[in-house]
Amino acid sequence: MNFSGYPRPDGTAGTRNYVGIIPTVGCSCDTARQIAQNVQGTALFTHFQGCDHTPDELEVLERTLVNLGRHPNLSSVIYVSLGCEPSDVPRIAHLAAQSGKRVEMLVIQRDGGTLRTVEMGSRLAREMVSDAGRATREECPLSLLSFGAECGGSDTTSGLAANPAIGDAFDRLLDAGGSGIFSETQEFIGAEHLLAARAATPEVADRIMRMVAECEQRFLDKGVDMRGANPARGNIEGGLTTIEEKSLGAIAKGGTHVIDGVVEYGERPDRKGLFIVNGMGMDTENLTCLAAAGANVLFFSTGRGTPVGFSFVPVIKVT
Repeated sequence: MNFSGYPRPDGTAGTRNYVGIIPTVGCSCDTARQIAQNVQGTALFTHFQGCDHTPDELEVLERTLVNLGRHPNLSSVIYVSLGCEPSDVPRIAHLAAQSGKRVEMLVIQRDGGTLRTVEMGSRLAREMVSDAGRATREECPLSLLSFGAECGGSDTTSGLAANPAIGDAFDRLLDAGGSGIFSETQEFIGAEHLLAARAATPEVADRIMRMVAECEQRFLDKGVDMRGANPARGNIEGGLTTIEEKSLGAIAKGGTHVIDGVVEYGERPDRKGLFIVNGMGMDTENLTCLAAAGANVLFFSTGRGTPVGFSFVPVIKVT
């Protein structure tokens, strides 16, 4: 069985064929938005990071921006920088370009301000969209598909129906040689031992246990016990009673295969298989880390409903 996709120079394949417009700092989001609004066929990714970060935070941001730019659903990319942010934007663009795609960098303070940057960016985006239009879908093996899974607005039906259905899709894709990625570390609490039991190696099992313990400790350091703050109010209204009950439902979306490894937020696995991203439980942030990890199709289970999607990766809602 195959799927209809867009083969890329780095050996991946996209399920979409957009030109990505990616601001490198929150200050350049409006300029990037104007470029995207001017040119059909672009996909805008917005965020409000990029300034006043500690070195470790900056590292997470930079690798996330690199791996979003490398995403197979983007045929080419324009990074939009303000010019005074601390991140190394030329390096971000250089690393993204190693995927074989065209990557351009605009700098508002260098290129003449907002209006001039919008003009330059719109011209570049039109060229890139025209180039992207020459690509056609081809039959690609399922080994080039990578599923990502998120759950939000959860209720009792999420763990009973939607998440197990996604887990079954993961198992079928992995059987066919594809990849699966899931996350939400804080929603593993109380069920982490079940994930560790599925680890490919003792080292992966240890990493799973440690990342959940570290997640809990971060909240405790701030005076918050996650075991009392989760499930959230909406989850409780939807019928969930304990954090363990919520976690048992959440891990179901990862299927039953052996877990091959754990990557940090913004990283991409270096091989095929089933992986966990050490991300948090907030829907928008979590979809971002799944995309950065290379998922070219996202599943989102929701019992109570949520409108959250992602700009350049299709999100299939399961409810």
